[in-house]
Amino acid sequence: MEEKAIIQVQKPTILKLGGSVITIKEKPLTANLKAVERLSHEISEAKVSRLILIHGGGSFGHPLAKQYALKEGYKEKSQLVGFSKTRQAMVTLNKLVVDALIRQNIAAVGLQPSAFVVTNSGRISCMEEQPIKKLLEIGLVPVLYGDAVLDFDLGFTILSGDQLAAFLAMQLGASQIILGMDVAGLYTSDPKSDTSARLVRHISLQELRNMQHEIEEAKVTDVTRGMLGKILELMPAVEKSIPALIVNAASPNNIYKALKGEEVTGTTIVKR
Repeated sequence: MEEKAIIQVQKPTILKLGGSVITIKEKPLTANLKAVERLSHEISEAKVSRLILIHGGGSFGHPLAKQYALKEGYKEKSQLVGFSKTRQAMVTLNKLVVDALIRQNIAAVGLQPSAFVVTNSGRISCMEEQPIKKLLEIGLVPVLYGDAVLDFDLGFTILSGDQLAAFLAMQLGASQIILGMDVAGLYTSDPKSDTSARLVRHISLQELRNMQHEIEEAKVTDVTRGMLGKILELMPAVEKSIPALIVNAASPNNIYKALKGEEVTGTTIVKR
């Protein structure tokens, strides 16, 4: 009797690039084209066989979403044009990213999350994953982003790229999540105002929960709390033994090293 060969399918890697890295925060609707080109080159050089790329909105999505209060949901008719503007702005940024990847000979395909994701009270309720799975299967690189999406309860809301990254990691059994930010990782306090701030190089879920409690007790509202909020989105994926790594994508070669599994300065989050 002939034995059937067992085919091992490599788990995908989820790479999330923060909007603060690929756009210029102080200038609405302005991409940091130099950073986008450099990061596209690093991704190309790393030669990851199964990769999903997700990017944030930065100066494209955030100002419009805030102006029209989209995250809070549909309250009045004047928000509808804001929903359209935000969607269109993110399409524009996504095209810039995908174009840069293609110039590096990466078979990138931009995907519009609002076309196949619906949330309920801000959390992903349903997603059509088959197109993403098929793209990976034939060797293409899906490129998604934080988006303005329809919501069963709120009418519409903002779906963050961080929530999208964690959800896809769990649904597709990713090997890891890499977050490329404009800082090196999670610090004990705001490194911009506290010279004694220490980078947390390795943290478990329990340690993360303890840190969350301490920060909330202290009513901290600085960058540390903001970073913690992003990390908390990853906790369900880490709970399923999918490690997460935060690195400074604004520093050359960090994303390349992270994708290659080489030693890089950052924060690693693990289950235990």
